[in-house]
Amino acid sequence: MHSKRKKSMKKVKSLLLRIYHIPALKYIVVALVAVALIGFLDENSIWNHLRNKQHISDLEAEIEQYNERFHQDQEKIRTLDGNPKAIEQIARERYFMKADDEDVFVLSDDEKPNLMIPDETAQ
Repeated sequence: MHSKRKKSMKKVKSLLLRIYHIPALKYIVVALVAVALIGFLDENSIWNHLRNKQHISDLEAEIEQYNERFHQDQEKIRTLDGNPKAIEQIARERYFMKADDEDVFVLSDDEKPNLMIPDETAQ
């Protein structure tokens, strides 16, 4: 096993010596290593830059949704401030409030539970 390691080290050393003796090749190798380090492994890599851009666009879309909701709520507030009938309508619909001379019936669309057990036999 020790001899395999020596052989592989010799191969790496001979490869590095060949690279060292060819001037243009060593610059290409250094440039490729630099691009790999900067592009993928660095804290400010291209990968992180693209991921941050995506996150920013998601946050901007979320801000737009909140702004829309804010404007809708502002419009509702303006309506409620100027129209007492709107307040009465909301009180009746959401909170089931009523006038003294009225009765309120709440109708439900919920399904009734089946009280019979399917395996039960009638006797």
